[in-house]
Amino acid sequence: MTEQAQINYNRIAKAIDYIKVNFKKQPSLNNIAESVHLSPHHFQRLFTDWAGVSPKKFMQYISIEYAKRLLKDKQATLFDTAYETGFSGTGRLHDLFVNIEGMTPGEFKNGGENLFINYSFAESPFGNIIVASTKKGVCYMAFFENKKEAFSKLNNHFPNANYYQVVDIMQQNALFIFQNDWSKLNNIKLHLKGTPFQLKVWETLLKIPRGGLSTYGSIGNEIEKPKASRAIGTAIGSNPVAFIIPCHRVIKSTGEIGGYMWGNTRKSAIIGWEAAKMGV
Repeated sequence: MTEQAQINYNRIAKAIDYIKVNFKKQPSLNNIAESVHLSPHHFQRLFTDWAGVSPKKFMQYISIEYAKRLLKDKQATLFDTAYETGFSGTGRLHDLFVNIEGMTPGEFKNGGENLFINYSFAESPFGNIIVASTKKGVCYMAFFENKKEAFSKLNNHFPNANYYQVVDIMQQNALFIFQNDWSKLNNIKLHLKGTPFQLKVWETLLKIPRGGLSTYGSIGNEIEKPKASRAIGTAIGSNPVAFIIPCHRVIKSTGEIGGYMWGNTRKSAIIGWEAAKMGV
């Protein structure tokens, strides 16, 4: 991400924090703009360019009341495979074009010593991102602030793998998901290290449509493990592929955002951004 793009995203994130803290006061455009040291006109234009909606409309999308209403209205049909998601009019579910293949024990035995992993750094609407892939698919994707730390965290997943800083077609297909028009999105292949239980949870997350939300309890019911909320939470928290596997769409049943590996502000930003893009 360019320096100016990073500055702009940081301003958006700071504004979202301000909105979350002061939502009940319904802060004015002037108040929000002042919190990020911009003129109201400049801030309105910057925010609308990023989110596609005004700060006031975005406030609605990240409120607890909105989340509760969405859960109540959508939960009954959230995992119906006929659910119309409206992705560029195609009606395709997220899980229909994201394919997960679990790694075999041999592929990640001894820290992945037999794996050859390409990795690269890229931009996203929510900050810088690192993406890594094997010959079978993307194995890791995460938001980051520091490149050295980002690679270190990737290396912790596969400490004995062979790494090459190379951009490949697997990564390119995955990164295209940040574009608003998904009609030309190629199938994304994921090659993941996980237990059968984790893979099942991650596959279930893919069924939550963009602009939709679910709860830990609903995920448990879907995989027929209604009492495994703690294990489900752990599996969601260990998601190795940010954004594509949409763990950000799982919130508390109270409508509160809940935790997120890459920060609650970023989670709020993604939820609001997706809602704005879908016009829900």
